Amino acid sequence: MKLVWLIIYNVLIYPLLFVVGCIVCLFNSKLRQSVLGRFRSISKLKHYFNQNEINKDIYWFHAASLGEFYQVKPVMEGLKEVEPNCITLLSFSSPSGYNHAKSDAIDLRIYMPFDFPWSVRKSLKITKPKKVIFASYDIWPNMVWISENRKVHTNIFAARVKDGSLKLKPGFLGFFESVYRSISTIYTVADKDFNRMNIIVGEREKPVIRSLGNPRYDMVMKTADDFTQHHQQSVLSRCKRIIIGSSHSEDDTYLIPVLSDLMTEYPEIKVLYAPHEPLAPELERIQNSFSSLGYDSTIFKKKKSLNLPDNRLLILGVVGVLSKLYWQGQIAYIGGGFSKGIHNVMEPAIARLPILFGPKYHHAHEAEELLENGGGFCIQNVEEIQTVLRRLITDNEYFLNASSAATNVIHQNLGSSTRIIRSLIRD
Repeated sequence: MKLVWLIIYNVLIYPLLFVVGCIVCLFNSKLRQSVLGRFRSISKLKHYFNQNEINKDIYWFHAASLGEFYQVKPVMEGLKEVEPNCITLLSFSSPSGYNHAKSDAIDLRIYMPFDFPWSVRKSLKITKPKKVIFASYDIWPNMVWISENRKVHTNIFAARVKDGSLKLKPGFLGFFESVYRSISTIYTVADKDFNRMNIIVGEREKPVIRSLGNPRYDMVMKTADDFTQHHQQSVLSRCKRIIIGSSHSEDDTYLIPVLSDLMTEYPEIKVLYAPHEPLAPELERIQNSFSSLGYDSTIFKKKKSLNLPDNRLLILGVVGVLSKLYWQGQIAYIGGGFSKGIHNVMEPAIARLPILFGPKYHHAHEAEELLENGGGFCIQNVEEIQTVLRRLITDNEYFLNASSAATNVIHQNLGSSTRIIRSLIRD
């Protein structure tokens, strides 16, 4: 059956994806960067390996974008500590990861080469990796199949099989079965992912499947350690600020009227509003929306001096600082839950903030854990946002219980990176 899927993928599915991608990239700058970067990947590999005499183990990590890089980073850096002489190659599918990922542990970064059989074979022939390691979900079938054929160990960590996943549906199950059965080791986020992964691959000796957790918790905790002083400060003593993180226009429809009402009702409330993409038109649109409701705003664009001013309404106009600003608030709303899916809920959780988000959260295991433990709140409409925010603002006991639960979710999940590194070396 694998041969059938291999033919279908290489004759129909991937060529169609390639053609559509090339057409769409004419109109989409992000996709264009990715496609052009993939055209240059083999030449970058040749140049690096021709310039350097490599007699060391090579670990090829792959992350879809910046979010998945934060899963890779603690594992890759920990592996470098255990095996300091190894070479770590890091590939991306998205420019958000390729352009913004930072770590001294990266020896070479590229875009993942096109998943045609000839380009995959050439890449593996040049690099001769000891292991090819995928983060979470962005698995390329030919890279898996050809690696198996060349006796190269493949791994996926932080793997998830979420509720309603296509991987479990008739018509798709056979394809994913053919891919996952060719992977050497699979490390899932949680036990339910472990059980679902076993349904996909069936009862077989290979792949080895283990439930080892999500290393992104370790990454968030490590970053938060820079703010030890804040850890000692009671969250109740902070400014009564609601922080909106990575909002989309779909979120704004619900949030802006509610926040305006709350600021009128509770004069002590302040707001920091961070759009997902703080481009000038987006900042202006948000400013105009608040202005129409009687609230003027100030754009905050500092990257170094991060003490927020006393203005009641600030709009964040830069990227890369939001995780540090959560420590100057009490409540967070994370955007994306009414559009493509919520963004990072771990950063406000470690900063002790109760977190609200929309209904599209099932791709994020950490959001599910926040809901189960009482540190997160899924809201469906304006009335629910108003109800939850009002209670968090007025009921200190309720607020402190939610704050403590949010942080506990992070602490209960620490240690995944070490477990994954040990298993990568051992398996």
